[in-house]
Amino acid sequence: MRTATEKPVIMNDVARESDVAGVTSDHRFFWGFPTFAWIVSLIGPLLVALACCIVGGLGIVIYAPFGPSAAIGVALGAMAVVAMSQTLILATRSSLLEPLFGGLDRMYQVHKWLGISALVLMILHDQFEPDFDRTVRETNLGDFASDLGEFAFNAFLALIVISWFRRLPFIGLEIPYQLWRFSHRFMGVFFAIVVFHQFFVDMPTVADQSLSWLLNIFGISGLVAWLHIEFIAPRLRRRTFKVSAISRHADTTSLTLAPDGRAMRWRPGQFAFISAPDAGLSEPHPFTISSAPRSDGTLHLSIRALGGWTRRLPNALHEGMLVDVEGPYGRFDFRTGGRQQIWLAGGVGITPFIAWAESLTEAEHRKIHLVYCVRTLEDAIELETLRAAALRTATFSFEVIATAQDGRLTAERLSGSAPFPVREADLWFCGPSGLKNAILKDLKASGQTPRRVRYEHFTFA
Repeated sequence: MRTATEKPVIMNDVARESDVAGVTSDHRFFWGFPTFAWIVSLIGPLLVALACCIVGGLGIVIYAPFGPSAAIGVALGAMAVVAMSQTLILATRSSLLEPLFGGLDRMYQVHKWLGISALVLMILHDQFEPDFDRTVRETNLGDFASDLGEFAFNAFLALIVISWFRRLPFIGLEIPYQLWRFSHRFMGVFFAIVVFHQFFVDMPTVADQSLSWLLNIFGISGLVAWLHIEFIAPRLRRRTFKVSAISRHADTTSLTLAPDGRAMRWRPGQFAFISAPDAGLSEPHPFTISSAPRSDGTLHLSIRALGGWTRRLPNALHEGMLVDVEGPYGRFDFRTGGRQQIWLAGGVGITPFIAWAESLTEAEHRKIHLVYCVRTLEDAIELETLRAAALRTATFSFEVIATAQDGRLTAERLSGSAPFPVREADLWFCGPSGLKNAILKDLKASGQTPRRVRYEHFTFA
């Protein structure tokens, strides 16, 4: 989830800790008729795949006269360069690209699979390495570029394997996050070597140059994206906030942050990346903003101790300390839903719903029922906010289910608690995937499948 937990993500400057239970993201999956937003969210993945296919096809067509091995080798290498370039471009977390992928989490997922694809393509390219000895006059620079390409291949192999297997399976051995992050920051450096390889490796001059031009464009774009991530974005996108209040409730830390300079505008349900360099917590971690926008720009976070970073947080922070906030991100918004909605939260998945409930007014026309599952009543947070929303908004109601006392939530109980038929409502979910899958399976079996289901992934990676 996103505010009460740390979110494991595969990005250049974002924390990824193995003891994290997961954090929700902002991507929605729709059950029922496709919506315009859902259709738009397919554009990004299709464009990414199309770019790789185009350069691969050009490689085959242009270099076919030099033999099948040469054509395949060039095509695989070209696709690897484009995949790596797009990996770096998506790592910028551009708000312009986010709608084209349906949310930042889908951008992360495409980012991850692009990295995996680049590795596979590089391995295959190494097996089909083109041999143009008889068609070009080799130069010292070309030989040097070829050697650098081999070095970059091995370096990328090591970095991507570290990203995949930060915690080694079966034996539980874990690479320290600081080492992982430090190594991951070199991705752009090694990509620069790949670009140099692409620019100067010996190739037949009689071949069509359209592929080379495309690869040059993608190579430069990837390098610009990496420079932006490392040197520009940290200064442009991050805002400074001051800790105005901090408290603990069981294993959850509540933070109130006030802008110290530029304020931030957000929609209820969005999240932001938080870091506290002065407290020794310099790695940005994403958390849901568990409050509706306020006139003074203050925001509230409810952060559950599930990883090393979040466990250190309450003792490391104190009132008056400055923190960096980057955002907002996310497209999880109940206002795009229908007139009857069920909100289902599991554990720390309550945080976006808290922000939503706080934003409700007396004029709210949607009928909304929230079911909040926790292990014990002592684990429940922000009940005052939910009670205030229920008193203020006649169309909003909620129920807290403590599974240790009441037993697990079932589809039958969910249907019985809602003031309207579940099959006529939209279901918004945030929490563990096991709860979601069980409820949806039982609802379908009982003929109570919701009109649409919108939910958040519990991890980015």
